[in-house]
Amino acid sequence: MTQNRLPHWFLSIMMLIVTLWLKPAAAQAGICPAQLSDKISAITNRSEFRRSRWGILVQTLGDRQTLYAQDAERYFIPASNLKLLTTAAVLEVLGDRYTIRTSVYQTNSDNVVLRVVGRGDPSLTDAELDQLAKQIRDRHITQINQLIADDHYFQGDAINPTWEWEDVQSGYGAPVNSLILNENLIGLTLFPQSLGQPLRVVWDDPAEGTRWQIDNRSRTVAATAEESVQVGRDLERSQLNVRGQLRVGSKPETAAIAITQPSRYFLQRFKQALRQRGIQVAQSFVATELTETQGAEIAAVESEPLAKLIAEVNQQSNNLYAESLLRTLGVTQSPQADSSLDAGLEAMKKALFQLGIDSASYNLVDGSGVSRHNWVTPETLVQTLQGMARSPNSAVYRNSLAVAGRIGSLQNRFLDTPVAGKFQGKTGFVSGSTALSGYLEPPDYSPLVLSILINQFDRPTEEIREAIDEIVILLAQLQRC
Repeated sequence: MTQNRLPHWFLSIMMLIVTLWLKPAAAQAGICPAQLSDKISAITNRSEFRRSRWGILVQTLGDRQTLYAQDAERYFIPASNLKLLTTAAVLEVLGDRYTIRTSVYQTNSDNVVLRVVGRGDPSLTDAELDQLAKQIRDRHITQINQLIADDHYFQGDAINPTWEWEDVQSGYGAPVNSLILNENLIGLTLFPQSLGQPLRVVWDDPAEGTRWQIDNRSRTVAATAEESVQVGRDLERSQLNVRGQLRVGSKPETAAIAITQPSRYFLQRFKQALRQRGIQVAQSFVATELTETQGAEIAAVESEPLAKLIAEVNQQSNNLYAESLLRTLGVTQSPQADSSLDAGLEAMKKALFQLGIDSASYNLVDGSGVSRHNWVTPETLVQTLQGMARSPNSAVYRNSLAVAGRIGSLQNRFLDTPVAGKFQGKTGFVSGSTALSGYLEPPDYSPLVLSILINQFDRPTEEIREAIDEIVILLAQLQRC
């Protein structure tokens, strides 16, 4: 039995009709630039945001055609979006291959005197201290009569005077000095226990547990209760304060507290590393001024290149790295300055001017965005991103950013959306302020540069982030029409 077959010409016509019919339907899924203003305003003008301030600027990359602007020239607290300015300036001035060196000098060969000189390497860990100790031991030194921890490279306050009390207690607000070790913080993990019991505190370094008193007023709550944890420290003594609650059976919560005397901590850990290599230390102290010649360098370690360091800043939003790199910029440009922070801010202003950014469009007091005294316009952030796109350092800068649904602080945002893998940017949050800025590549439109800042909100942070993400998803649907 034969089957009736339709002619080929008939099938071709039918396929053409279906294609023409589907094309308008597919186009309706996109957004025309003329529709953008109404659609974004429909989000920002929701009743729940009536007390909030939105600042938004969206431009095409390169030709800087403005597609949407809302209070783009007004000041906002940028939170960690400020790191985009810091890393741009540091990269432009120092270059992507710049490294930070920590050295040990022998100043007296007869009566062994060693001076370890820190230059603010934020990535230095116990592993690097062991490398230094090994290099010293390889020189057949087994007895050090005097060990000096030289903490003079960065000048000025180790803690920014504009940071709030809760910031300087926490790991994210660790002090910045020349001898940074283990990010100047102490890590710990909180474990829920049986219902009603306090959370169990486990130190990353068990030896730390013997040096701290714990004021633990936390508790384990029912599986339906809300979760929140606050960990801080007493700045006058070694006391850990634990507050909040976790649900029964929930995952443990990691936390960290800042070290208040980081140079002494560095010296203590270095002496321990030396002992483990069979080297005894008779005397030791911290020096904050260079009072004698350095002597011969007998051991040294270097950080990863700057390209790696700024990736830690922008992808993980590491405050200590940002603050250290800003001071490094200051020292390299003004070695005699009384404040490495102030010198860094001045050098950053000059670098941003070279990118075409008016210094009147921002007011900065730190390099990380922790301070609520920073003021930046959305226009400043977009201009920085535009300027860096034209820079010879463009690829390094963009690769330092978080990627939606893939890398860093954006790893778990925009999953299963058109934005995943198409947005490179920087997140930001401090209490009452949330931000997102970066580069977006819509599938059917020109690449975009955008900055979204929202201040003075009284809604849950997650709700604010969802609204910001809605706007970015709208932008990803842009098409030419």
